[in-house]
Amino acid sequence: MADVNRGNRPLSPHLQVYRPQLTSVTSILTRITGNALIVSALLIAWWFLAAATSPDYFATANGLLTSWFGDLVMTLSALGLWYHTLAGVRHLIWDNGYMLDLEQAEKLGWAVVIGSVVLTLITIVIV
Repeated sequence: MADVNRGNRPLSPHLQVYRPQLTSVTSILTRITGNALIVSALLIAWWFLAAATSPDYFATANGLLTSWFGDLVMTLSALGLWYHTLAGVRHLIWDNGYMLDLEQAEKLGWAVVIGSVVLTLITIVIV
């Protein structure tokens, strides 16, 4: 059925008038890091398959993953893994009904962002 009242309905806020909030940005980043982790998992699986295939193929894969570009990708993957993990813990806290008011949710969002950076730096130092 055609909507005859199409011109009288209010429009939802668009990105140009909507001010992003920390909780919405961290939610979007959680989705992005989840998808990026799939790519890094595929790279690691490729590295293992290359190791099982032949020494020449492994040298190619290992050369890429141990280059500056591979180091950058793996460092960002570690950051994404820590971020995604801490964001998942945050959602578990919210699922239990805790820290849902705006002030606590913002603090929890900053804890996820700062915690993921700190844990990534610790990971880099240890590994």
